Amino acid sequence: MLKKLMLAGSILALTAAPVMAEEVIGLITKTETNPFFVKMREGAQQKAQELGVKLITAAGKYDGDNDGQVAAIENLIAAGAKGFAIVPSDSKAIVPTIQKARDAGLKVIVLDTPLDPMNAADATFATDNRKAGQLIGQWAKGTLGDKAKDARIVFLDLATNQPTVDFLRDQGFMQGFGIDVKDPNKYGDEDDPRICTHEISQGDQEKGRTAMENALQKCPDVNVVYTINEPAAAGAWEALKAVGKDDGSVLLVSIDGGCPGVKNVQAGTLGATSQQYPLKMAAMALDAIHSGKIPDIDPAMGFLDTGAQLITAKPVDGVPSITVDEGLKLCWG
Repeated sequence: MLKKLMLAGSILALTAAPVMAEEVIGLITKTETNPFFVKMREGAQQKAQELGVKLITAAGKYDGDNDGQVAAIENLIAAGAKGFAIVPSDSKAIVPTIQKARDAGLKVIVLDTPLDPMNAADATFATDNRKAGQLIGQWAKGTLGDKAKDARIVFLDLATNQPTVDFLRDQGFMQGFGIDVKDPNKYGDEDDPRICTHEISQGDQEKGRTAMENALQKCPDVNVVYTINEPAAAGAWEALKAVGKDDGSVLLVSIDGGCPGVKNVQAGTLGATSQQYPLKMAAMALDAIHSGKIPDIDPAMGFLDTGAQLITAKPVDGVPSITVDEGLKLCWG
């Protein structure tokens, strides 16, 4: 009888012991292949291992694939995730699905590309993309000097739907260069004759080359090229080189700060780039989701600025920058 009671007690103790479910946190990026997102994923994986949580990663098939990101969020809701960080491909279209996730109790932190409206997420950790654009615009203007007033500028932008990261960088560059941007939250309404054309690159090297080839048909006398990111810049350089414009007659600027881009600054094919820090963004997001505590955010900015620094081998007075060697120590990819 005593043995039966002990056995029953053991069984009761076993069944009463709580079963701790594994904590799940997600990371959703625009694509799997862009070095910026590769580094972001590495940062998230390192932090997940440190925190002892399960990380589920997902991405769209291409930059702009909103449907792919919607499916990824729905999968995370079904998996019982505590929350997720996301780099939205479409700043507006993804908002209803993010609201669905928040209604289900998930904490949502947006990285790099703010939502429209920004407060549709629990928090945003990002580069100040307008400032990043301003830095390369100021550098280009200062480098050209008096010739800036007669510049012929090509813009290789991201996407036709102009997600926030797209117009912020574009308009930031214009402001830095001294162009009247009209509506600061979209591009294409400017009337400055120095703007030759806006072409869409999707942030991709091959598409960047095609976009630059198209731009050269419209603007053969181009002398400044703004690019949304360094893969697009690499494609633009290929197109310029193919028509003999690798002779220093065209200033090429970008935003990213990946190691390939910084090495292009070192080689002189890219004049300047604004460096951002994706590993830092992802690690901070996982910390915040895991702890449930959002760091203090300046209400005037509305997001946590993770920093941006101009890298160039040819500094301009009055434009803060770091050296190529410093940039190589901080680069990613």
